[in-house]
Amino acid sequence: MMNRRKFLKKAVVFVSAAGLFRRLGGDAQAKLAGGKYDPGNHLYGMGIDIDKCIGCGLCVEACKTENNVPKEPFFFRTWVERYTIKKNGAVEVESIQPRKVSTQEMTKDTDVLRSFFVPKLCNQCEHPPCVQVCPVGATFATPEGVVLVDSNRCIGCRYCIQACPYGARYLHPETRTADKCTFCYHRVVKGLLPACVEICPTQARIFGDLKSMASRLVRFTRTKRITVLKAHLNTEPKVYYGNLDGEVR
Repeated sequence: MMNRRKFLKKAVVFVSAAGLFRRLGGDAQAKLAGGKYDPGNHLYGMGIDIDKCIGCGLCVEACKTENNVPKEPFFFRTWVERYTIKKNGAVEVESIQPRKVSTQEMTKDTDVLRSFFVPKLCNQCEHPPCVQVCPVGATFATPEGVVLVDSNRCIGCRYCIQACPYGARYLHPETRTADKCTFCYHRVVKGLLPACVEICPTQARIFGDLKSMASRLVRFTRTKRITVLKAHLNTEPKVYYGNLDGEVR
């Protein structure tokens, strides 16, 4: 059985076509100089700029391709929801399916107060409920604050899926183990951006190191009105939404 040290080592040595992708900021590259990577020097997070998201779904497709997420519907590591706020206060929520026409009944423009898209994913909590309930220690947090699942330990009990307040986990239909967003951990430890951030045409997703004052993410959190989902649960999420309306939960 693979222990955590071997699991993390396997992720760190994963080699991507580094020259083909945009990388993290120069601060991250400096820390990776000489091929040395110290997990203790990093604390990763992601920002979502609601004003920039156009609901194209490219992030969803890129995530599925990069992480071998099942192609069938309803299996996602990340997804995008469309919120339509009507003038009477009613809120309609629809999950966007990439490259598919919406099946939601069209609402008259005169009835709509505003509409916007909200990308969602694992919030990489500082106090993750999924880690607390795992009976075999398969779900754990790395020193960089990324919550991972050791598929060699996972027994598919689904406790973590039930405990996640963000609905960000699912049981993989082939491996029968829990699966979720990992911030593309195998990429970021090599200085690359997560696939969803890399592909976003409007740069609505911002990834960075919270320990670096030069990080785009840190600048994003300083300059935007920041909200986290379900703040009352005190999970301390590391996914930060800029200019998010209060109707989103």
